Amino acid sequence: MFHRFQLFFLYKNKKRRTFAPMKQVRPKKNLGQHFLIDLNIARRIADTVDACPDIPVLEVGPGMGVMTQYLIEKPRPFKVVEIDRESVAYLHEHFPRLHDHILGEDFLRMDLQKVFDGQQFVLTGNYPYDISSQIFFKMIDNRNLIPCCTGMIQREVALRIASEPGNKAYGILSVMIQAWYHVEYLFTVDENVFNPPPKVKSAVIRMTRNSVQHLGCDEQLFRRVVKTVFNQRRKMLRVSLRQLLSADALSALSAHEFMSKRPEQLSVQQFVELTNLVDGVLCANTNN
Repeated sequence: MFHRFQLFFLYKNKKRRTFAPMKQVRPKKNLGQHFLIDLNIARRIADTVDACPDIPVLEVGPGMGVMTQYLIEKPRPFKVVEIDRESVAYLHEHFPRLHDHILGEDFLRMDLQKVFDGQQFVLTGNYPYDISSQIFFKMIDNRNLIPCCTGMIQREVALRIASEPGNKAYGILSVMIQAWYHVEYLFTVDENVFNPPPKVKSAVIRMTRNSVQHLGCDEQLFRRVVKTVFNQRRKMLRVSLRQLLSADALSALSAHEFMSKRPEQLSVQQFVELTNLVDGVLCANTNN
């Protein structure tokens, strides 16, 4: 079952923990690689995909397959995508069952329609910290293909994604992801279960597609509004919206209650309303 992983034990705080050795592939700093070495954590993360049954699974950045060994046993189509050539070679050697299902590509450049021939799939992985936000923006762009996404990311980013309005962590990722997905913060992961250990804690989350099919506004403008106002998150909207609106257009909204609020105070639905307000004054100015 462990595909040639030799197990050894580490005693810490009088508790026995099971680890997999990380000798064959060298973690690469430029790829943001922090290999998970705790098999118990790996199994728990792999099992998060069970909440979205009966559809294929794509694992991003499997490295040496510490999660792969559990995902491959699930009774559903399964593929991995890995940009590191050394890891790809290791996977081919140690997971012969995956031979035709290892994609040696950059996930951010992939056409996701081609992965499972247009079929929906679960996205999962131990995501590199430095590109996790880009991965999730790609998920949003392909939301009709990805009804469920699970995996491990930097704890700070997980808290942002799961944050509710009114909290300091609430921001661009919170609004953009919660517009389309229900977010669950599942559990926190300590630094000492990685090789090399990161300088921060990690967390496992699950994002499940909600019932929203259309936001009820111009979705490109929605994204622009959200990013613009959070780039000046300490300022009230009447100030931060100057980046999008002329003085005349802004004056048309000056009496609205949103103008005296800061971005972290608005819910997703209120951002939809704000987008429609901005769209209205932009259209009025264009027609004039």
